[in-house]
Amino acid sequence: MDRRVYDRMAEHDSTHWWYRARRDILADYITRYAGLPADARILEIGCGTGHNLPMLARFGEVDAIEIDPAARAVAAKRLGKPVGDAPLPALPGVPRGHYNMIAVLDVVEHIEDDVAALRAMAECLAPGGRILIAVPAHQWMWSAHDVVNHHHRRYSKATLLKAIEGAGLTARRMRWFNSLLFPVAAAARVMGRITGRDDSDDSPPPKPLNAAFETIFRLERHLIGRVPMTPGVSIVTLAEPR
Repeated sequence: MDRRVYDRMAEHDSTHWWYRARRDILADYITRYAGLPADARILEIGCGTGHNLPMLARFGEVDAIEIDPAARAVAAKRLGKPVGDAPLPALPGVPRGHYNMIAVLDVVEHIEDDVAALRAMAECLAPGGRILIAVPAHQWMWSAHDVVNHHHRRYSKATLLKAIEGAGLTARRMRWFNSLLFPVAAAARVMGRITGRDDSDDSPPPKPLNAAFETIFRLERHLIGRVPMTPGVSIVTLAEPR
């Protein structure tokens, strides 16, 4: 990702509606579906500034990987121990057969060979372990945001399933999320193209709007997996070895 993306992440990951509500949604999804043991060993790959690490630590002992040095330093302070720098797709030096859950939250789309990356993650799972995957959806929504984040693709359910199965894994509980605000996001992308104002700035909106978006998005924690969701900005799933 561009350096400015990490800088904005460090500045806004505790206040931006998207980060805040997404953590709560993912926490509920993990609680309901991940089936983790009480002493779970968890690895987050591509942890950025570490804003997900306190949430993941509620479920077990957490390790983390981040290849950007500045973001890694921030994450290490949050985690209270060193954060690794093993790159995808090979994950050199990461213990094999060790983790009950590996979290890759808006990471797989950054990797050119997503199948090889998922295959390497699978090798690092303990028996019964799972990979928690979240990715951006809909290639037609490609924008300047994807460019500055160095994305290789956005996914459909079909293309994500193809990558997961290509790595020898099975997808469980694949769901849309960020569905309630999808019309707003889609309209913004379309208008950006029409007006030529395709902006990569992801700073928080004004406080009242930030609070409203957070409230709406957070409602999905009660819905995902319980009721059918309409297409959303993102997809979440759990992948496990066959």
